[in-house]
Amino acid sequence: MNINLKNFFAKYAIYFVLLCLIVFFAFNSNVFLTPTNLINVLRQTAVVGIVAVGMTFVILTGGIDLSIGGVIACSGVICSTLMINGVHPVLAVLVAIGFAAIVGIVNAFFSHEFKLNPMIVTLATLQILKGISYILTSGIPVYGFTEKFKVIGQGYIGIVPIPVIIMIAFFIIGFIILRFTSFGQSIYGIGGNEEAVRLTGINIRKVKYKVYVLCSVLSAIAGIVLLSRVNNAQPNAGFGYEMDVITGVVLGGVSMSGGEGKITGVFAGILVMAVLGNGMLMMGISEYYQWVVKGIVMLAAISYDKIIKKGR
Repeated sequence: MNINLKNFFAKYAIYFVLLCLIVFFAFNSNVFLTPTNLINVLRQTAVVGIVAVGMTFVILTGGIDLSIGGVIACSGVICSTLMINGVHPVLAVLVAIGFAAIVGIVNAFFSHEFKLNPMIVTLATLQILKGISYILTSGIPVYGFTEKFKVIGQGYIGIVPIPVIIMIAFFIIGFIILRFTSFGQSIYGIGGNEEAVRLTGINIRKVKYKVYVLCSVLSAIAGIVLLSRVNNAQPNAGFGYEMDVITGVVLGGVSMSGGEGKITGVFAGILVMAVLGNGMLMMGISEYYQWVVKGIVMLAAISYDKIIKKGR
């Protein structure tokens, strides 16, 4: 009975936390539960959510990607720079995504071929991307896009923002891949026992390259959505997103050691981070205190993951 309770709590604790946060902030702010604010919370979640899908794939293999903030920034800078120089928006977006795919290949190459710690590899990549984004812009935001391009980040279908639809679409695709495909099963297998998967004949190298490329590509798409939403390319846009993304993924039940977790829990995890940030803002809590709270939540999430893993 005790084991069943532990398993139940491990699976559904994040939903209970999300409900408690909603109730708490609803009592402390008259506008928190208004339709306008709830839609705003979902729209703010979109960028983090899109990246979280890719990060889920990477962490499930036992890896991690800290370069996502740099990819978000660089993809926005590259896309915007091309557009203001006369390149068609569709081609500009494709070039930015192609650049992100190369970043994913670089991350996979150094972490797999040289057996380097993916945290160190992607941290170095983040630094490189940070430099590239500032070199391309000289530290100055890039403006001047067509009205049609703004639809990606600012448009609606009915009452639902387009960024939210994009995010939900990727979560559904991610769920299908992880649940119903051999590729998804390989990802879980590598995170659970890489050597055992190797003995079955699965190409581990190929799987790892795919997950890192996928994470970078989704980060680029999130960067395009962010670019369209704010209507300018900031060279530092995206830096710091990695904390919200990783915290949301781990809060959602994905083990940092890999091989365990569901993408449905990740969706709840990123909603917890979004509700927490929005609720504290509604209560007038300083951004500096918000950083402290989010840091504590991240530490608690990682510690909880370790405790659950040890208990099992």
